[in-house]
Amino acid sequence: QPPRLKKLALHPPKSVEVQFADGSTFHLSAEFLRVYSPAADSKIRSIAGEKVIFGRRHVGIMSAESIGNYGVRILFDDLHKTGIFTWDYLHHLGSNKFSLS
Repeated sequence: QPPRLKKLALHPPKSVEVQFADGSTFHLSAEFLRVYSPAADSKIRSIAGEKVIFGRRHVGIMSAESIGNYGVRILFDDLHKTGIFTWDYLHHLGSNKFSLS
């Protein structure tokens, strides 16, 4: 079970910082979060094994809204806002950032 979230800080428009009770801290870029959005409409395509969402290279974060005590919905400046990033998923993304990118 992933550790409990201690802190989430938005650094709009470029990144989110998440810190967990185990001491791990991750800086996740807007582009990375947009590509790995858990929403069904993210339209990820694979090109030579690399996940790409067209037109997302310069995407930014406009805002975020807390969803219960388990996650956050991020509004990107391309108006994508349907993905809910749970704390567990953010920990997974941070822990695996280099193998996913």
